[in-house]
Amino acid sequence: MTADERLATLGLTLPAPPEPAGNYVPFRLAGNLLFLSGVGPRRVDGTMITGKVGAEVTLAQAQEAAKLCGLNLLTNMVSAVGTLDRIDTVLKVLGMVNAVPDFTRHPQVIDGCTDLFVAVFGDNGRPARSAVGMGSLPFNISVEVEAIALVKG
Repeated sequence: MTADERLATLGLTLPAPPEPAGNYVPFRLAGNLLFLSGVGPRRVDGTMITGKVGAEVTLAQAQEAAKLCGLNLLTNMVSAVGTLDRIDTVLKVLGMVNAVPDFTRHPQVIDGCTDLFVAVFGDNGRPARSAVGMGSLPFNISVEVEAIALVKG
């Protein structure tokens, strides 16, 4: 099954491409490396999951936020290369969690994104990864994720 077919089997629809929130581009392609700018947990209706994880946002809500970030990254992958089937491997993910100081489950939050990537790309969706806590994120979003992917030649 192709990555595009797996996404459809999961019953997931990609959102429209997000607009950059500043003076940057959503992605850069350098040879067969695709560098994806950080995206937030934007829903299809354009709203975001906001708030501090460990206070007004639960672990489960934060995992859903990370999954939404993953869907937005998949959208940017399609914008960059035309189809998810051109993505060979998700090489690296950096997940940032807007969390209260004593929150320590950052890796479990970012699993919401990487679990999606594994569901879509199989083992090639399992990246090297960092999951870190932040004192704040833009617009008070709960999670932001960026990625690097290898594109098929």
